[in-house]
Amino acid sequence: MSLESSSPSTAEGIFRQPGFLPFLSARLLAMFAMQIQAVVVAWQVYDLTRDPMALAYAGLAQFIPMLLLLMPAGDLIDRFDRKLILMLSWAAQALCGVILLLFSFFDLHDVRLVYAALVFYGAARAFTGPTMQSLLPQVVPRDRLASAIATNSVIMRCSTVAGPLVGGGLYAFGGAELTYATCVTAFIAGILLLPLVPTPYAEARVKLDGSAWQRFTAGIAFIRSRPIILGTISLDLFAVLLGGVVALLPIYAHEVLMLGPQGLGALRSAMSLGELVTGIYLSMRPLDRHVGLTMFSAVALFGLANLVFALSTLFWVSFAALLVAGAADMVSVYIRTTLVQFSTPDTMRGRVSAVNMLFIGSSNELGEFRAGTSASLIGAIPAAITGSLCTLGVVGLWMTGFKSLRKVDRFADAAPAGTPTAAK
Repeated sequence: MSLESSSPSTAEGIFRQPGFLPFLSARLLAMFAMQIQAVVVAWQVYDLTRDPMALAYAGLAQFIPMLLLLMPAGDLIDRFDRKLILMLSWAAQALCGVILLLFSFFDLHDVRLVYAALVFYGAARAFTGPTMQSLLPQVVPRDRLASAIATNSVIMRCSTVAGPLVGGGLYAFGGAELTYATCVTAFIAGILLLPLVPTPYAEARVKLDGSAWQRFTAGIAFIRSRPIILGTISLDLFAVLLGGVVALLPIYAHEVLMLGPQGLGALRSAMSLGELVTGIYLSMRPLDRHVGLTMFSAVALFGLANLVFALSTLFWVSFAALLVAGAADMVSVYIRTTLVQFSTPDTMRGRVSAVNMLFIGSSNELGEFRAGTSASLIGAIPAAITGSLCTLGVVGLWMTGFKSLRKVDRFADAAPAGTPTAAK
């Protein structure tokens, strides 16, 4: 795995890029709001019902509308102003927070009202992810895009680690009302920051002809015609779908490693810690050599680390394995996201980002379902071993089937013909 990187000045200079800091701050506020709200909703729903299936329904209420709307969202993102779409998406999520705030303030107990608010929230989120991915290349020049993506990944991991802790603390201190009010405030603050974000690298919008279905199928056809994009996003889909072990951590903590709740918390934090540390490194020294081979190596390392975890009966070995898996996953995510951005013209970026988000969401949600089902059929340890070996098999198949992806040296090599690789 090559660790050769671009010059540190490129990474440091990203913070001097006009508009990048407000963009980053707005995203951090919105991500914190999402993470805080997720923890409080889960606690509140379970507290009201004492039914584990209620938590499954809460997740389903968010996932289904997001799944159904991702494709239309990608089409709209390519046709209209992306900052405006993002502002409207966050406004809708803030309104969801207001509904949940009123639900708590009036001490209502009909959990169906929470599910209805979460359906609305999931619909709004369908626009958030693809818009964020499509907007960033309009804010920073192409030669600093890799560093910007790595920095954004660090922000996401920070919010994933700290958001639930902040949410739990706010709930304990001031109850659901204070927590939801904080979420609404954070969304509004993010909306107010977006007008401060210039988009000097946005290409002139072109009129997209045909029906929405024709535009959608054009996006699918574009992805199928670009082995680098198709190989990149499908590699993540099958590697995580078949090899993820997060859903099995409670079983391992209780039955294999003989740990209590604190040990489970440590295991869950190990991958995030590995991702965070690696993300910080990549934000300062972004990779830009042998990126295709490095991505395959990172996914293979992810599978090997999960295999070590599957076979381990010692806490420190399991913790270290998950730490390495998180680090490898961050390298893979960073390269994959950057390759997709470099390979996609601005006029197609919304639809491609929507498909990418669809694959990511499916791999995470269906991957947990696959792991739980396998564990119930053959046991947790055989399920984890089988999944890890499947990940390694996927890497081998994809390296053979997507040779052009394996041979990509620099990110700029993935750019469509005629695309400028330097700042305007």
